[in-house]
Amino acid sequence: MKKLIIVGVDFSEGSEHALEYAINLANKLMANILLVWVERKKAAEESDSNFDPREEVKKSFEELIEKRKDSLKGGKFMYKIRSGKVHKEIAEQAKYHNAYMVVAGTHGTSGFEEFWIGSNAYRIVTSCPCPVVTLRYGESASRDIKKIVFPLDSSRQTRQKLPYAASLAKQYDGEIKLLGLYSAAGSSVKMLVNGYMDQTEKYLKDHNVRYTVEKREAGNLTNTTIEYAREVDADLITVMTEQETTTANLLLGPFAQQMVNHSPIPVLSIRPKVLYEKVNRL
Repeated sequence: MKKLIIVGVDFSEGSEHALEYAINLANKLMANILLVWVERKKAAEESDSNFDPREEVKKSFEELIEKRKDSLKGGKFMYKIRSGKVHKEIAEQAKYHNAYMVVAGTHGTSGFEEFWIGSNAYRIVTSCPCPVVTLRYGESASRDIKKIVFPLDSSRQTRQKLPYAASLAKQYDGEIKLLGLYSAAGSSVKMLVNGYMDQTEKYLKDHNVRYTVEKREAGNLTNTTIEYAREVDADLITVMTEQETTTANLLLGPFAQQMVNHSPIPVLSIRPKVLYEKVNRL
């Protein structure tokens, strides 16, 4: 059975950019792509009863697929029109299809910006049962995933993203850039992070995944991770939606939310306790 990648679409430049990224992934993974547009219930109630926006959306989908069909190799396009809250409807669609991944742009330019920027993109991340890639409009969507930054902190969930990240690295013949983050000077935190680093290195060695190691003091986990990702010219940052919270981060929101909002590099967010049997085929 083919993998399925879901792309949230509002027909803006931002969502078409996300689609381009999803096509690149689908070609590497030999996956199908499902495009999802969500009509807000309030907008539907306020619209002219003689005008059905779904007919326009259907036409737009067909035009978009016709334009992009030759770029998708080995998979097929499908589309779905739903009604409700964007993050909930995309999450329900991902759950229904047991999707491999959701791809969402974090900025749109069609009047639907509120769907994708800021906390709404993060709501998609935290609602979906599968991993979610978020990316900014304007950043390259066609680069292969050769360098994956893999931050490790002192939280118990920090290693759960490993099978998925390692699987992607293998698919692209890429490497994992391990980044140990010390959020405190105490020896207990460093021992915990070092222990997680050792376990992660063993897993990567056992599964023949190339990797490098870097360790850094981090007052702000997000800033340190992005800084390092820029230094190594990373193609993807992978994070858990629940990670360590430091005093410096309390006013800025959760680590994953900061990454989604501010990273210039695509971010792969994974919820804790997701089962990875379907991707752990190394």
